[in-house]
Amino acid sequence: MSNPYIALVEAHNALLQKTDAPLFSNLDELGHAPKAELAADAPIAMIFAPHPDDECIIGGLPLRLGREAGFNVINVAVSQGSNLKRQPERWVEVKNACDYLGWGLLETIPGGLMDVNCKTRDGNPTAWAEKVEVIANILRKYKPQVVVCPHNNDYHSAHIGTYYLLVDALKAANHSCVLVQSEFWRQMEAPNALIATSLNDTADLIAALACHVEEVRRNPYHLRLPGYMADNVRRGAEVCGGQGAAAPTFSFGSIYHVGRFDGSNLVPTDKKFTISESDDIKAILA
Repeated sequence: MSNPYIALVEAHNALLQKTDAPLFSNLDELGHAPKAELAADAPIAMIFAPHPDDECIIGGLPLRLGREAGFNVINVAVSQGSNLKRQPERWVEVKNACDYLGWGLLETIPGGLMDVNCKTRDGNPTAWAEKVEVIANILRKYKPQVVVCPHNNDYHSAHIGTYYLLVDALKAANHSCVLVQSEFWRQMEAPNALIATSLNDTADLIAALACHVEEVRRNPYHLRLPGYMADNVRRGAEVCGGQGAAAPTFSFGSIYHVGRFDGSNLVPTDKKFTISESDDIKAILA
C-alpha cells in the first residue's frame, strides 16, 4: 500500500522548488497593491528593519494596521546591508517593496547605519550613542504609536543590535508606545500574539518580498514564507493562546510579543492575543 501523503509532500516540494516564480525589479511588472486613503492625522506604525527584506518577512501585523485601522505604516531601513556595493540596489529593492505595500520608507543616514550590534554597544559607546541619537530623532519627529523591531535574542547580530538600538533610542526620546517585538531567525521565549493574515495579505507580503530580487535569488525566502507562516499558526496556537488551546482555523499568521514601552522601560504584561482575519486588529492597542 502506497503512502497516502506522498502526493501532499510532492505538492509542497513542487511549490518550494519553483523556478518560474516571478521576481520584480520594478513595479511596472507588478503594479501596486490596493491602498487605503490615509487621514491627515493618521496614527503611525513604524517598522525598524535590520536589513531590507525583514520588513516583508515580519510585516503581517503592520500590514493589517495600515489596511484595517488606518495607520500610516513607515519602514525605517536601519541598515542597507553590509555589502557596500549592494547598498544602492538594496535601497531600490526595499523602496519597490514598500511602494507596493503602500508603506512609507525612511533612511537612517545615507547608506544606512553600519555595525548595529552588541559589540559596538559594549565596546564603542561614542559610536553607539551617535546611532541611538539618529533613531531617537526619528522617534521625536514622527511620534509613532506602534514600533516594531526584532526581539533581543533573534540570533543575527544585527537583529539583536536593532532591538537594543530601539530600546536605547526610546529611552533617549522618552517615547511611550506599543512596542511589538518580531521574530525570524530565532523564536522568542515568551511571545504573546498570533496575528492572522488573509490569503490576499499573505500573497501581497510574498510579492513585496519578491521585489528583493537578489536576496531571494540567494535564498528563496518568498517561496518559503507561506510554510513559515503556517508553522507560526501551529506553534502560536499554544505558545500564544495557552497550552491546550483550540487550534486556530486560519492558515497563515505571524508571531509577536506585543507590549507597552512607558518611555523608560518595557512594561510587563500578561495579555495574550490570537487575532483571526475577522477580528479587530486594534485589539493590540488596548
